[in-house]
Amino acid sequence: MKRLIFLVIALILIAVLGYVAYDLSTSAGKSDPKVASLDFEIKDTATIDHIIITEPNGNEIELIRSGNKWTDKSGGCIQQVPVVNLLEAAVNIRFKGYVPDNSVKTVLNRLTTLSTKVQFFKNGEWSKTWYIGSSTQDHYGTYMLLESEENGKSDLPIIAEIKGMQGMIGPRFFADKGRWMCTEIFAYQTHEIASVDVRYSTEKENNFTVKRQGKNFSITTNGKAFPSIDTSMVYRYLQNYKMIHFESPNYDLSAKQVDSVKRSKPFCVLTLKSAKGANSVLKLYRKKSTLDGTRVDDAGKEADYDINHLWCVLPNNELVQCQYFVFNPLIMGNVYFNYAQEKPTP
Repeated sequence: MKRLIFLVIALILIAVLGYVAYDLSTSAGKSDPKVASLDFEIKDTATIDHIIITEPNGNEIELIRSGNKWTDKSGGCIQQVPVVNLLEAAVNIRFKGYVPDNSVKTVLNRLTTLSTKVQFFKNGEWSKTWYIGSSTQDHYGTYMLLESEENGKSDLPIIAEIKGMQGMIGPRFFADKGRWMCTEIFAYQTHEIASVDVRYSTEKENNFTVKRQGKNFSITTNGKAFPSIDTSMVYRYLQNYKMIHFESPNYDLSAKQVDSVKRSKPFCVLTLKSAKGANSVLKLYRKKSTLDGTRVDDAGKEADYDINHLWCVLPNNELVQCQYFVFNPLIMGNVYFNYAQEKPTP
């Protein structure tokens, strides 16, 4: 009986100690006057409409809220998920601990020279700036510094974390424009397309043009009209434009090499005109293969180029890497339209 009593008492003590430890960890810094002024958290992220991220190497990206979406400073498309990650960090950032006294000077110097600077603006007005440094040795915390309008720039670095998550804060905040670049090229419904024109530089027999004429379509190849058209095949072709993305930004070529590609002749040029009159011109270039020998492309021909990837110059003159798997349905019109040609009478 005594053993049972001791066991019950021990369990109660463990539960009480566990609750105290939890309460101390969750309330850490809340009543500390030094930490109270370091208000990193942004509770109402709906008011944030402008974020500037500057990396130690000088790279900078400006993110602007435009309605329900975010764009770059020129109104260009950017990926939305990374913005969600930033705002999630702004809501859930928490004080984790102090920097040991003997490390404060070193950490402060690094934060001053090697940190990622993140400026938050609310309703068009600057609110606060985070300086995000390296992670702690156990990688469960991040050294940070705060600057705000109320308290200026703090000289007290602290260790921060994101509530409910383990890991570093820094990787969420980057200024590499390639990583922010929106990969979407086309997102058209069939009724939104007025015409598509595909021109090859050498294989001119593969040129074709699709035009909408009211509720009907016309198809020509090198100016010669197809005498009859299978409308279902035209719709199948145009449905390819519902979701076209490039694979990745250019991470392979130097600026000089990019200029060289752009000065060369594209193997194919695709021009799409929307029903609203907007023109989109894509210039497609072969990509050199890193493998030895020749390969066979999707047309069954020997190729000394990369048969999986190609370069594409977008309407904004940006060079990106694309996949033939995605683009062949757009540029190989004979797959769809040869069936529409009338066969000669025997």
